[in-house]
Amino acid sequence: MNCEIKRAVQGHWQFHVLCSCCFCRKLEISSGRFARFADGAAVVQLGDTSVMVTAVSKTKPSPSQFMPLVVDYRQKAAAAGRIPTNYLRRELGTTDNEILTSRLIDRSIRPLFPPGYFYDTQILCNLLAVDGANDPDVLAINAGEVNLSYRDFFTNQICAVRVGMVNGELLVNPTRAEMASSSLNLIVAGAPSSQVVMIEASAENVLQQDFCHAVKVGVKHTQQIIHAIQQLAREQKVTKRTPVKMFSPPADMVEHMKAKDAEPFEVIESFNTLSKEIFRNLVLNEYRRCDGRELTGLRNISCDVDLFKPLHGSALFQRGQTQVLCSVTFDSLESSIKTDIITTFPPYATNETGKMGGLNRRELGHGALAEKALRPVIPKDFPFTIRVTAEVLESNGSSSMASACGGSLALMDAGVPISSAVAGVAIGLISKANPEKPAEIENYRLLTDILGIEDYLGDMDFKLAGTNKGITALQADVKIPGLPLKVVMEAIQQATVAKREILGIMNKCIAKPRESRKENGPVVENVRVPVSRRARFVGPGGYNLRRLQAQTGVTISQVDEETFSVFAPTPGAMNEAQHFISEICKDDQEQQLEFGAIYTATITEIRDIGVMVKLYPNMTPVLLHNSQLDHKRIKHPSALGLEVGQEIQVKYFGRDPTDGRMRLSRKVLQSTAASVVKRLNDKQSISMGSSDMQTTSTDS
Repeated sequence: MNCEIKRAVQGHWQFHVLCSCCFCRKLEISSGRFARFADGAAVVQLGDTSVMVTAVSKTKPSPSQFMPLVVDYRQKAAAAGRIPTNYLRRELGTTDNEILTSRLIDRSIRPLFPPGYFYDTQILCNLLAVDGANDPDVLAINAGEVNLSYRDFFTNQICAVRVGMVNGELLVNPTRAEMASSSLNLIVAGAPSSQVVMIEASAENVLQQDFCHAVKVGVKHTQQIIHAIQQLAREQKVTKRTPVKMFSPPADMVEHMKAKDAEPFEVIESFNTLSKEIFRNLVLNEYRRCDGRELTGLRNISCDVDLFKPLHGSALFQRGQTQVLCSVTFDSLESSIKTDIITTFPPYATNETGKMGGLNRRELGHGALAEKALRPVIPKDFPFTIRVTAEVLESNGSSSMASACGGSLALMDAGVPISSAVAGVAIGLISKANPEKPAEIENYRLLTDILGIEDYLGDMDFKLAGTNKGITALQADVKIPGLPLKVVMEAIQQATVAKREILGIMNKCIAKPRESRKENGPVVENVRVPVSRRARFVGPGGYNLRRLQAQTGVTISQVDEETFSVFAPTPGAMNEAQHFISEICKDDQEQQLEFGAIYTATITEIRDIGVMVKLYPNMTPVLLHNSQLDHKRIKHPSALGLEVGQEIQVKYFGRDPTDGRMRLSRKVLQSTAASVVKRLNDKQSISMGSSDMQTTSTDS
């Protein structure tokens, strides 16, 4: 990877990074041209995909007791040369993808702000153009970091790359087409000195050694871009902002916890700082955790399945004070285009009161992580849409990983033939910085299966999920400037050991998927309907199908020209649907008619264009057109003296191959000798199931 720096007029600068994977592509970052009233504005381009990111930070502190950072990522249809298809023809609410990308950027940038930086900061990411080949999420992370590095916020630099794996070969910043066949989707944000700031990954059961190698390759490529950014930062000579006040408590107050003229905030922060120091020293110096566990110990785990009989699948997963109730629901393939994993986080889960409403960012993020963990083990040819709901009933540490464990148990209880059970665990970190080099870690301890307080007072939340064979999902958030690769590799190894221990506990509850789905589960059957009878089955304007679905609750979809798929939520609904179909089709049971044979038809209706006739009692009347009544040209059937109820002889010429209509003629018999006339009484049946149409016929 090579870097080329270019400068232009009016402070507009850019540099090029050539990424060498399968071919060289130019990564261009520029600033100084757009949105110059913002504290920072940068545009990052890869291929023809461009993302603009702006950053604004207030100069007066906020009353918050945390870093008030807001990241919003927005996609616009115009960036792809499209017009929104909704009624208003404009972008409406925030999409799930926009929220998840915003969280990704936030998690990459937030650790770089110095402690006590309580100034309202907003980062807005705007997709300017998309080429359909290069994903913009990684570009947005890099553009956001450039804004903060080159302006007056702080001095740390990060860079993010995506790593894919196709046929065992690692690709850096692969195209969307390459990612379609990739078994790994890894985003890694790196800091100087080969440190890791954030990891987000989904994988198709990738082996641990392959995953670790991918992380190292990603970090290696981030360093080359960071070096170029640092070089440009030195040339810009930006004067960094000096905050009015960094909200850290005085040292003497931390020791004595008393000052008559101190601000309330300083007292609170002094207590928090002292508590944090004691908590962390217990782990670092005495290898003790607040709940008495060893550093690699798991909390008590209990599992249960099949809790509620009406559900297609259910499971309860309890790990310490984290409890998740998971349920599985099946529906027709048409009900959703993707597997749906939903995580709800009610306020009572943490003994709080609060508003119950739609999904918030936390719930959406947890659900997306659980989906990444479970999706690789679900068979791609499963005949139903799967909806997994995870309700967090108690929360004290890693509810998302508990959702992955509970979801795996519920899927097996529902009889979904998953390839392997999935478990997840969160690893924490307590570290001590080198006094002489604050960016370096002098000492550290890794904690398995962290509590909420260990996450809050610790330096890392490292979530890993997978099977006994490999990794399916990973998400790492850090609160310090960066992690050495050595710590990342140790965290993966420690999480892998814990994951296998959890899988062993889960296997004692249910070791493999049930052989069959529950009796009250959904049923899918096929109906074979020849083209000649499709109109009768569907009904005018689809009336029969709509009535069938409304009365029985089934879903009908057309598979091919002669096959319809019937999805019923219960076996009882399928029985009702079978009876309904038999009723609406019973008067259209055609016999095996002989091509060229002559039959006696009964006129049931006189129309201007011809007569409606039946060949047998239960038959739906068909039209015998005026042109086929006689050799003479007539304008109305009455010209031939035809009446309702009259019997006439017609010749059968099969069915029209385009629309399936029966072809009959009386005209051809007007000049031919009398032939054997056939009368029809019996009928043929429409059958449901996977077998072909069954027929019975009798001629007389």
